[in-house]
Formats: sequence, structure tokens, C-alpha cells
Amino acid sequence: MVKFKFYIFALLLFLSVLPAFGQTKKALEIERKKLKKEITQVNALLSQTKKNQKNALESLEVLNQKIKTRLKLIKTINLEANLLAKDIQQNQQKLTKLNNELTALKADYAAMIYKSYKSKSQQSRLLFLLSSKNFYQAYKRLEYMKQYTSFRKRQGEAIVIQTATVEKLKDSLLLKKKAKDTLILGELAQKKQIEFDKKNQEKLISAIKKKESRYKRQLQQKIRAEKKIAQKIDKIIKEEIAKANRLARAKLKVKPKKTTKNEFILSPEAKALVAKFELNKGKLPWPVKEGLVTRKFGVQKHPTIGGITLNSTGLHINTKAGMYAESIFNGEVLTIQRTAEGRKNVLIRHGNYISTYNNLENTLVNVGDTVKTGQKLGKIFTDKVTGETKLIFVLFKNTVRLNPSSWILKR
Repeated sequence: MVKFKFYIFALLLFLSVLPAFGQTKKALEIERKKLKKEITQVNALLSQTKKNQKNALESLEVLNQKIKTRLKLIKTINLEANLLAKDIQQNQQKLTKLNNELTALKADYAAMIYKSYKSKSQQSRLLFLLSSKNFYQAYKRLEYMKQYTSFRKRQGEAIVIQTATVEKLKDSLLLKKKAKDTLILGELAQKKQIEFDKKNQEKLISAIKKKESRYKRQLQQKIRAEKKIAQKIDKIIKEEIAKANRLARAKLKVKPKKTTKNEFILSPEAKALVAKFELNKGKLPWPVKEGLVTRKFGVQKHPTIGGITLNSTGLHINTKAGMYAESIFNGEVLTIQRTAEGRKNVLIRHGNYISTYNNLENTLVNVGDTVKTGQKLGKIFTDKVTGETKLIFVLFKNTVRLNPSSWILKR
């Protein structure tokens, strides 16, 4: 009876360790699928930028992103394969132990059956009962025979359970070994692709180096244009804050507490909106459904052309043609700016936070409109010459620029 309980406990213990492994493995599977999806997106962007040789710099940016993503994917595959290898080793040990226990259980059962057979051949059950000294002893002997029969039955059931556990573990090991082999093959395929991508990367760098002076001029022109737009947006925000504060003072009909220059005066409703916005830090949706960050926030050296420093006011997100910019949170359209090239920049106010969606072909909202999270604001501009579709997403708190990567969901 004690042995039977031990085997049931061992089975329950074995089954209890499966969920923890499953959760970790599931997280790695999700990460692997996410990275594969990202590579598919990069490939789509790369095919667009490759259509025109004038877009070599953008192609290189996207290709660099592709290589980084593949390296992340290889790392994830390695972690998943190592986890499987560890689990396979542990399960092999468990299988050996279970097989040994099953052998012992069968031996015990065989010995019990043999003794029972010998006992039967020496005397019958009836004789055993009839030889009792009194009724009480006969009753006790009958109960003993019933218990013995019941114990034999449970021993047989324990053997069935243990055999099933062994078979289940064998099947599980086989599946895990196949899964590990598939992962290793996938890792080798990704390594080959990286070698291919790096060769393309070298070709692009070589092509850029040959025409470095021309690309340098183009970059400097772009940097100057971006700087002008940034300065104009800064000026507009300051003007809009001053305008909003004048209206707030008039509406309140009382002089508000002293406020710092270039900061919004917040109504109770605006304060509540700000609190919700801040609670969602790191969980806000992306400003475009599909896309890849090709330039991060802040000051950074150009990866290919020497002597060029990029000061990114926000995130440069490359996406496919036809995609729309979407509001990251509930708010109000503060203003819509039109650039010299005819492109649109939409500024959405969320209390004292402002999200800006730059480089739009058209807009679907008007100044003063109330917008909801995920609402389409306008179609992102696609350059007909280069085939590039890029959204420049900037985030402010009053007039201070923030790193949008800290606020939107990680991808």
C-alpha cells in the first residue's frame, strides 16, 4: 500500500513540473515568432528600397536592422534549444528512474502472485476458513483475504499507471528531440542568411563609399530640413501653450497658481487625462500598425558616413506604402502643420503631453477634433523616387522632447 502511494505521488510530481517549463518555452516561442514576423516586414521594406539605387542609404539602414533582428532570432533559438536540451536530459533521468521502479513493482507483483499460487495449492480458502477456532477468527481471516485480493488489484493498477507514465514520457522525449532538431536546423538557416545579408551589406557600403560626397550632401540637406521642421514645431507648441493658457485663464475666471513658462495650465479633466497617460507609460500602442524603427531617439553617429552626427527628435519608423498614422492615446488635435514640401504634421494634445506624427500625405482629422486611441490621423507619405514610407514620431511633455521608446510597447 505504501509503495502504491509513493508511485502515485511520483506521477503527480512529474506532472507538476511540466507547467513551469511550458511557460518558459511558450515565452521563447512567442519571441521567436515575433522576430520572424519582424524579418518578414524588413524584407518587404528592403524590396521597396532596393527598387531605386538612389536609396542606398535607406536600404543599408533597413539591412542593418534585418541583420540585428536575425542575430536576436538566433539568440532566442539558442535559448529555446538549450532549454529543450536541459529538459530532455532531466526527462532521460526521470525515465531511467521510472523504468527501475516499474521493474521493481513488477517483480514484487510476480512474487506476490507466486506466493498466492503456492498458498492455494497447499490449502483452499474454504479449509483456511473452516480451520478457524471461532467465528471471530473466521471473520478476521475472511477480511484478510478480501484485503489481500484488493491489494493485489491495486498493485496491478499501479503497474498500469507506471507503464502509461513511462510511455508518455518516452513520447514526450521523442517530440522534444524532434523540436530541438528543427530549432537547430532553423538556427543554421538563419546563420546562412546572415552571411548572405552581410555580403549585401558590404556591397551597399562599398557603393555608398564610392559616392560618399554625394550621399553626405544629401544627408546634410535632410538634416537641415529636419532641423527646420523641428524648430517650427517647437515654435508652434510654445504658441499653442500660450494660446491654451489664455483661454484657460479666461474660462477659470480666477488667477491660477503660478505656472512655469511654456507649461500648460491643466483643468481637472486634463489632469485626469495626464494621470491615465502616465499610467500607460511603456504600454502605449505604436503610432503605426506595422513598422520598424530605423533611427532611434537622440544624438547618434551615422553608421556609414563619417563626420555626420544625427540628432533624432523622435523615432523614424519605416513602414509599407498605404499605412496610416494612428493616435497613441485619447486627446485633441492641437494643430496641423504643413511643410514646404506639402507634407502634413499632426500634433495631438494629451493634457500636457503632445504626440506628433510627421511626414503625412494627407490628414483625416481637423484642428480641435477629439481623437481616440488607435484612431487614424492620416496616410503616411511614400516617396515616389525612393519608394520609402517613413513616419517620424515625436513625443513632448510641454516643450520638452521625450524618448518615445520608453512610452510605447516593446516590439
